[in-house]
Amino acid sequence: MDRLGRIFKLHQILAHHRHPVSMATLQEKLGESQINIKRGIRQLRDHFHAPIDYDRSRNGYHYLKDGNAFELPGLWFGIEELYSLLVSERLLAAIQPGLFDDLTAPLHQRIEKMLADGKAKSSELPNRLRILSIGGRKVRPTIFLRVISALLERKQLAIAYRKPDAADSANPKRRISPQRLIRYRDNWYVDAWCHEKRALRSFALDRILAVQPEKIAAKNIPDTQLNAHFASGYGIFAGAAKHIAVLRFSATLAQRVAAEEWHPVQQGKFTEDGRYELRIPYAQSPELVMDILKYGAEVEVVAPKSLREKVANKIRAAAAHYD
Repeated sequence: MDRLGRIFKLHQILAHHRHPVSMATLQEKLGESQINIKRGIRQLRDHFHAPIDYDRSRNGYHYLKDGNAFELPGLWFGIEELYSLLVSERLLAAIQPGLFDDLTAPLHQRIEKMLADGKAKSSELPNRLRILSIGGRKVRPTIFLRVISALLERKQLAIAYRKPDAADSANPKRRISPQRLIRYRDNWYVDAWCHEKRALRSFALDRILAVQPEKIAAKNIPDTQLNAHFASGYGIFAGAAKHIAVLRFSATLAQRVAAEEWHPVQQGKFTEDGRYELRIPYAQSPELVMDILKYGAEVEVVAPKSLREKVANKIRAAAAHYD
């Protein structure tokens, strides 16, 4: 164990024990030699002025009680926690590149300093961690931050929004009350109350062209209503589930699909011939069709008939490209 980790773990053990801790117990918990543990105790005493005392009658080390519990100065983490912070920082940078660089730079420098005596350096992380994002669309940092601010401060937003298939000149103005920020399939969305439509809507952040913060308080929608509207259907498409898709996967993929979650209230079972039948509620089919097509000949849509026909038509249209 490195010096930083040894000091942190030693402090944790002494701080959380009401009675003196023997050297044998410290060795067992730390996996260190007596020499290293005694070195750690000296460092706690000399560098951090920790009130460590040795009780000869009970053959153990403990913190002296003077009315105030001793704490390490500043913000301290164990080596594993520091590594977790580095990975979290890297994940954040991958999810929204450049957005928090200025804000996290001081934290990164502090972690570097705390790891100075360790065996690993943060410079190794880019070579040891690989984060793949497929199909992600960029969101302008100013848009992202203004949406977050309005969301947490419970204020309305005036936005210019571009619909997926609309002409560039058709950017309707909307006034919305943000309810939740959603990260879905490598893209950002905000679930909001649209005051023009007087209904709940989901807006892709990359399609928001302009944002103007409003001083008007946001309309608050109860969680139960949000969940009923956004979470009962399939994927990002909102609306109460109206249909049940019945999908039958080949025996080759049965075990894999059985371990997957397509929907929170899905139902599945293995058939007698080793295939896997999955039942999924949905409101709108475009996203479900896209996911079904990924499995090609390994899946069959059993019901409903309308979904079966949509998937079949898509397969025929794709096959026509190769005739």
